[in-house]
Amino acid sequence: MNRIGPLFLFGLLPIAGCAHYAPLPLPSAPSLAISPPTFSTGAPLTVSQVAAWAMEYNPDLIAARTKRGVAQAQLAVAGVLPNPSLAGAFLPLLSGPGEVPAWNAGITQDIKALIVYRPKVRSARNSAAQVDADLLWQEWQTVGQARQLAVDIILGERSLALLRQAASLLEHRNAVMQHALAARDVTLVTAAPSTTAYQGARANFLNAEQAQLALRHKLNALLGLSPEVMVPLADQVDIPPIDAASIRAALPSLPQRRPDLIALQFGYAAADENLRVQILSQFPDLVLGGTVSSDSSKVINAGPQATIGLPIFDRNQGNVTLARASRIQLHAEYAARLAAVTGEVGAMLREREAVARQLDAVRADLPQAKLAADRAAQAFGRSALDERSYVDLLTTYFAKEQERMTLETALADHDVAIDTLIGVGLPQVERLPSTGGARQ
Repeated sequence: MNRIGPLFLFGLLPIAGCAHYAPLPLPSAPSLAISPPTFSTGAPLTVSQVAAWAMEYNPDLIAARTKRGVAQAQLAVAGVLPNPSLAGAFLPLLSGPGEVPAWNAGITQDIKALIVYRPKVRSARNSAAQVDADLLWQEWQTVGQARQLAVDIILGERSLALLRQAASLLEHRNAVMQHALAARDVTLVTAAPSTTAYQGARANFLNAEQAQLALRHKLNALLGLSPEVMVPLADQVDIPPIDAASIRAALPSLPQRRPDLIALQFGYAAADENLRVQILSQFPDLVLGGTVSSDSSKVINAGPQATIGLPIFDRNQGNVTLARASRIQLHAEYAARLAAVTGEVGAMLREREAVARQLDAVRADLPQAKLAADRAAQAFGRSALDERSYVDLLTTYFAKEQERMTLETALADHDVAIDTLIGVGLPQVERLPSTGGARQ
């Protein structure tokens, strides 16, 4: 019994280093914040601060970052060499002229796994880097979305204030006309323009109010906040100006700066290494080792042992074909994405130029529209202008102001989109690992 105890403990040593199971229950309630500490001071957030909050607390980004752990685990798996195999047998003597029990023992190693080891590790390393690049691109997209929502809400509040002013003014005008109509001082034809203008202005205000609420709910979801939280935002948009000439000049270097393109480069490099693995795997299965044995007459033999597979039916041709097709697919996908990226940035710049020209034209027309509305109000007060003409000129001015704000929002949205496409103010690709020629 004294010998059994140490032997039993020795047998338990390999188990001591093994992983152990621990439960990880799913959450029973959503983890939406109700009163974030950042808002405790009540200070309004700039667009940049909203983007920084989204980078840290966006639920989708938090979930996506766990993929990096999976990729690193896969890389660790690829870097582990296969264990050698140990075989043995003890054959008790049952009958015959023998004198002692026979036994044999041998140790072998899979040589084919060593042949494909290096390209397999390189493929896994590139796949892990691809996950990092995809995550960085998702961060870019999330920051861009947060910026755009913040910009739209800030500029939308200005537009909402104008629409509220227009609706209030036309409501007062309509109330006056309805009172005059009830007193039979004006006819229904005279009062109709004020009623129609007020109903239109009220509908525009209510629609804009609903749109603002929807934008705030989207922003809250992006920031991981409860829908009822009111995020305080600054009244100015802090977006850097767009320099179209420098952006066009930097387009050739975009493949080295866009995370989605770099992710495809890493993916292609991983597929290329996987093709090497499959080609090397055409080498026949080879297991080398040594064995020692003793028969029942105490004759001991020892020597090398080899097992080789015969590539008669399966020469790994299916996996080679699949790996080659995957590499061709990624090659075509990268070429298509590269062309689309360049065209997308160029199209956005041209669209921005068109919006800027339209905005300049509207701004040039605004003083005249404002002057016409002011003169119309004065003339109407002197009874020198009929109700329809006064309301038409007033609504024309408000429509022109609304057009200006719509174009300003569109211009800011284009600026945010272009910044996202080229990475202005976003985490840079220097964060990504460098793996050989993956990004060449």
